[in-house]
Amino acid sequence: MTSQDIFSTETAGLAGVSRPGVVRLRDGDLLELGIGAVRKNIDGAELRMLAYNGSIPGPTLHVDQGSEITVQVRNEGDVETTVHWHGLRLENRFDGVPHETQEPIQIGGSFTYKLQFPDAGLYWYHPHMREDFAQEMGLYGTIIVEPADTPYWPAVDRHLTLTLDDLLVEDGRIAPFNRSGPTFTAMGRFGNVMLINGETQFSGEAAQGDVVRLYLVNTANTRIFNFVVRGARAKLVGGDSGRYERETFVEDVLLAPSERAVLDVLFDTPGEVRLEHRTPDRVYDLGGFTVTAGAGGEAAASFEVLRTDPDLTAEHQSIRPDLDRQPDKVLAFFSRMPLLYGAEDITAAGYACPMHPDVTASEPAKCPQCGMRLVPSDGPPPAAPTSQESPAPSDHEHGDGLEWEDLMPEINRASDPSNMIWQLIDRETGAENEAITWAFTVGDRVKIRLVNEMDSDHPMHHPFHIHGAGRFLILSRDEEPEANLVWKDTVLVRAGETVDILLDVSNPGLWMAHCHIAEHTESGMMFSFNVARRPKAVSS
Repeated sequence: MTSQDIFSTETAGLAGVSRPGVVRLRDGDLLELGIGAVRKNIDGAELRMLAYNGSIPGPTLHVDQGSEITVQVRNEGDVETTVHWHGLRLENRFDGVPHETQEPIQIGGSFTYKLQFPDAGLYWYHPHMREDFAQEMGLYGTIIVEPADTPYWPAVDRHLTLTLDDLLVEDGRIAPFNRSGPTFTAMGRFGNVMLINGETQFSGEAAQGDVVRLYLVNTANTRIFNFVVRGARAKLVGGDSGRYERETFVEDVLLAPSERAVLDVLFDTPGEVRLEHRTPDRVYDLGGFTVTAGAGGEAAASFEVLRTDPDLTAEHQSIRPDLDRQPDKVLAFFSRMPLLYGAEDITAAGYACPMHPDVTASEPAKCPQCGMRLVPSDGPPPAAPTSQESPAPSDHEHGDGLEWEDLMPEINRASDPSNMIWQLIDRETGAENEAITWAFTVGDRVKIRLVNEMDSDHPMHHPFHIHGAGRFLILSRDEEPEANLVWKDTVLVRAGETVDILLDVSNPGLWMAHCHIAEHTESGMMFSFNVARRPKAVSS
């Protein structure tokens, strides 16, 4: 890495970042959205970051279901870009995929998008070029689509959006990015600073009895967030694209990169309510609300009611035949890792797991915790077999199939697309990544089986995202039918897991599908497919 190959970290002369706000837009309105470098202080470090309209996150766009707005984007940032309007079933030419739906917006250039909002719920926007760099540097914002049906959501007293993110800061600077391409491609770039709405701590206020709707989105490059509201009651009412089939009281909400959740929170007790990210090994405090005694709003009276969505209930009945039929497509998640396994087999004194060094063996084997092949180690072989020394694990002996932290940071830092190869493979044709040539027609309902294969050099979870060709329902996970439906555009597939989804194809054009770990996307773990319009019936 040379200094010429590194994006600038210079902060001199940059304007300070501003606080994010909400922009209320009506049908036909115009929004001007500027991209530029800003100066932001995080834990005493002055950082060069990127912002939409000067704020991180960018402005929340509050729009009406069924409306259309125009967004004029001006790029004065550090890299050419596009804007992807994540989750929206909009006109294909405005989807923001470089060289497919538009040419990149050059530095100093502009592009005009027209956005439609057919579905209520929470969506977001971010770059789709060097996403590993530009999104990590602060380019993300949220979109609340207000439902046309007034009682669509339960009653609340107010609402707000929360973006969950992390940032890797080293020696008072954001860890460097190569202009030539992504690094950290093995596991994705994990941060060491947790961010909520762009800050290290959230601070809010509520009155006892208030019900507040939290619109949550995970904007991190790779980190999974397990979000907890400690000290208040939470009800899960919505997901990626609208409401759940059945509202449920929950203790936590798991969000992979790009997934969303709509959570109603009742502050029933005065005091401090903490927002947390909980992993199996630790708890990250994200800030919280101060709850004061007194009379709250009116929404608390109906908080105990758990409503059911009649449309999704009907969908649940209609998809029963799809549960047992064979999939139309089978997509495998696979990896090759020359960085670790490129050399020919050699005899070694012992072997150890790259992610779990305490897992050792005297013979080549796989790690029972994560499924990775053990690599030759310099240490002596174990004196005797241990409980951790075992043959390759079956599908679900490897824990929860999730990587909560970067367990091999030096190897991850050294990984790039040349030595860490991520693949989406069409199991019918053998085509990989951009060579996949799926074709559908508006009105199709396509059953896709997603198989996250353990027989990979690096088995790990993947959040699989499909652009606005339609939206999908999760049919089953490891043959267990999904109990509570919600329309999705991203699904988390754990290591070793098989997930069946049903894609409702509704929008013509050329659409992308990819892993939403930013470093995996940028290293080629993606493909595009065509959706044709339904031929018009010929009258006799």
